[in-house]
Amino acid sequence: MDIFMIFSLLGGLSFFLYGINLMSSGLEKVAGGKLEQMLKKMTSNPAKSFILGAVITAIIQSSSAVTVMLIGLVNSGIMTLSRTVSVIIGANLGTTITAWMLSLTAIQANAGFLFKLLKPESFSPVLAFVGIIMMLVAKSNRRKNIGSIFIGFAILMYGMEMMSGAMAPLADMPSFRNTMIAFTNPILGFLVGMIITMIIQSSSASIGILQALTLVAGVSWGVAIPIILGQNLGTCISAVLASIGVNTNAKRVAGVHVIYNIISVGVCFPLFMIITGIIDIPLMQKNISPFGIAAFHTVYNIFTAFMLLPFAKFIESLAVKFIPDSEENKKNNVLLDDRLLLAPSFAVAESYRQTLKMAEIVEYNFINSTKMLKSYHQKKAEQIKDNEIKIDTYEDKLDAFLLKLSGKDLSEEDNNKISQLLLVIGDFERIGDHATYILKIAEKLKESESKLSQDAIDELKVIVHAVSEIFAMAMEAYRADNVQLAQEAEPLEAVIKKIVRKVKNHHIQRLKDGLCTAENSFMYSDLLNDLRRIAAHCGNIATSVIQLHDNTLDKHEYNHRNKDEDLQFVSKYQDYKSRYSVAHLNSES
Repeated sequence: MDIFMIFSLLGGLSFFLYGINLMSSGLEKVAGGKLEQMLKKMTSNPAKSFILGAVITAIIQSSSAVTVMLIGLVNSGIMTLSRTVSVIIGANLGTTITAWMLSLTAIQANAGFLFKLLKPESFSPVLAFVGIIMMLVAKSNRRKNIGSIFIGFAILMYGMEMMSGAMAPLADMPSFRNTMIAFTNPILGFLVGMIITMIIQSSSASIGILQALTLVAGVSWGVAIPIILGQNLGTCISAVLASIGVNTNAKRVAGVHVIYNIISVGVCFPLFMIITGIIDIPLMQKNISPFGIAAFHTVYNIFTAFMLLPFAKFIESLAVKFIPDSEENKKNNVLLDDRLLLAPSFAVAESYRQTLKMAEIVEYNFINSTKMLKSYHQKKAEQIKDNEIKIDTYEDKLDAFLLKLSGKDLSEEDNNKISQLLLVIGDFERIGDHATYILKIAEKLKESESKLSQDAIDELKVIVHAVSEIFAMAMEAYRADNVQLAQEAEPLEAVIKKIVRKVKNHHIQRLKDGLCTAENSFMYSDLLNDLRRIAAHCGNIATSVIQLHDNTLDKHEYNHRNKDEDLQFVSKYQDYKSRYSVAHLNSES
């Protein structure tokens, strides 16, 4: 084997791995939110989780990637350990789909026309051509993603053929034949399969190498089976490496993956050794084909899945036993684990879920800070201050995560969602800031000997009620992605701005008349400004919901359009104006 054969083999392996990555990336983008919805449906029901794990792995095309993603989910506190066990078992079955695709290369050139059409070298060039046309011409992002799937598949198959071509001269080399004879030792074959898989960190790729080898050299069933078993154990290395630096429960996810594969191989490998040692099975001496490798890989994973699925709780208990609780586990979960970046569409969905958590904390602070103006409670005040720290943490962590996520290969829809999230996070954080300012004003009013006039209190109630409504409206529009509701926020915001201006004028007059003190006047003015700005941020949140559905919408132009020509805006504006009037509270209005 000369240096050029090694170059060809490495080049083929590179194309192979890149093809898998390109194809799985395209599949994930086409799946989009469906992948996230499937993960959300995972319950403690082992059978359901098993099926979903198999389906998701068939999409991503890597059981290791799914396990690494599960580690990220558990480390972020999104999923519990018990829910991951059956998913991991299903993932081991789902990864076999790649072997079946690669087995198509075994179709003989002299096969019938219909069978020859299934041979990758027959249809891969057509797929590549269709794929590149779709990527260059199609306007729809979905079609572009489908095109990348076609190209990924074609590159994958080209890499497989390139590896086979590089290995072809090996069949005539005496040294290679002697090496293959050495592999008749099952333990050696098992170790080689495990080590190669650990090095390239992909059981699909190592099985592809074995399938390519069977096309050019005689590999018997007796040699191939131990290698395949070793490959199934070697794939655990990715999960082990991913578990470095995570909390205890996340480490246990990797532990479940390792324990499951150790038990599976620990049962099947000795069983193989005993059966072949006692019984002379002619099949073991016959050459295996890529179809045979795919079939055995699938049967093995089906057998071990049905064998161990009923013992999912036992596997979980073993992981807990071998990886006990530590001080590290008492730490809070990370907000969003970087391992979630392996599945960008899912990472976008989880970022949105975290903004909802942030919004709930902001909502608590806003509602309770305004209540403090009427009745001050020390415990709630302390909670608001603690929540403000949490809100700032959410902003910092989400911003950092979304910036990393924006560098990934994303669909246009996900890119738009990230842009919305980055803006909305800032609005939520600023609302939280203003809620804290309102609390400080409530504390000063509590300590002040002089009180606000009754007129000032009555007008303040109107504004607080209006701001409370626009806040609830923006929150619900964001949660439900409700464009119609979001469109109702703008006229209410306009009414609030007008009321605040009017109330400020009223208060200046009261100050002149000596009905309010200068100290309270400054606090009252600051309070009105905080409420007006909260309403403005709510308007921004509502506009972001509208923009997400119409990415051609320019926010500046939308906000400065001629609203008198917008009949819906005018109608809603008049409705809110009549509901939140302060004219009847002051004769000078």
